[in-house]
Amino acid sequence: MRAIVVSATGGPEVLTYTEHPDPVLNPGEVLVDIAAGGVNFIDVYQRMGRYPLSLPFVPGNEGAGTVAAVGEDVRGISVGDTVAWANVMGSYAEKAVVPASHLVAVPDGVTADTAAALMLQGMTAHYLTHSTYEVKPGDDVLVHAAAGGVGLLLTQIAKLRGARVIGTVSTEEKEKLARQAGADEVIRYGGFSEAVRELAGSGVHVVYDGVGAATFDGSIASLRPRGMMALYGQASGPVPPIDPQVLNKGGSLFLTRPTLVHYIATRDELAWRASDLFGWVASGQLQVHISHRYPLAEAARAHEDLEARRTTGKLLLIP
Repeated sequence: MRAIVVSATGGPEVLTYTEHPDPVLNPGEVLVDIAAGGVNFIDVYQRMGRYPLSLPFVPGNEGAGTVAAVGEDVRGISVGDTVAWANVMGSYAEKAVVPASHLVAVPDGVTADTAAALMLQGMTAHYLTHSTYEVKPGDDVLVHAAAGGVGLLLTQIAKLRGARVIGTVSTEEKEKLARQAGADEVIRYGGFSEAVRELAGSGVHVVYDGVGAATFDGSIASLRPRGMMALYGQASGPVPPIDPQVLNKGGSLFLTRPTLVHYIATRDELAWRASDLFGWVASGQLQVHISHRYPLAEAARAHEDLEARRTTGKLLLIP
């Protein structure tokens, strides 16, 4: 099969499109012909070596496609089914072997492209709004990078739960997308904490921050007493160590650094989040903005565009 292989960590140029051995199917696993693989910042961190992996490796942490073969001891999954997954490496390829326990069935009314676009970012938005901080009607919510892949989904889901959403963006084009997703207020990053205070008085109930170093201090300053800072990513770089006394001074604040693997730790959690997301898409309550589809061979260009912040919404690789 053809795949993207990383043999040495570094820039986008280390993403090599090449022939690679077909994955071996073991008991409890399913072989999938990949229709689309999602591109995420975690792929960038792994490519750079910020999140070290054994070399060489095939990147990609989510995808969707058609079941080509089923291993021993697999029940409830058949050849020809459309399935999707997250948190399993190897979706930058034509084929992948995925543990059956990590797969979800893609229902009629949801395309494989949409499923691939939803699995990592959609379930991230779901756990942030339903579990990390359970958004309630009337809550004020600050969503950074509101026109990004997670940001657009976070905005829509927070609105479904009755929140007022304040989104940050960097351009007029991104502002339009954030407003289309339902953001009540859209502001620029410069001086955003002051703008938030003007809009939300004592501050917001929760900040969803996937940007990291560049926004962290302002995010803390945007919270009301006993507010929640959910730092779920670090697109601008890691946050330096902080003195916990900062949380005291801000009003007994809460700080968490969540990640998806701990919020789909059981089969029931995975099924719940995927079912909600697919149901909202099928009913028209959730729109998935796929801004770019790249041929698999152009994975390096996808990473360049993502890192340069030239994109909005979701990026997919198509084998």
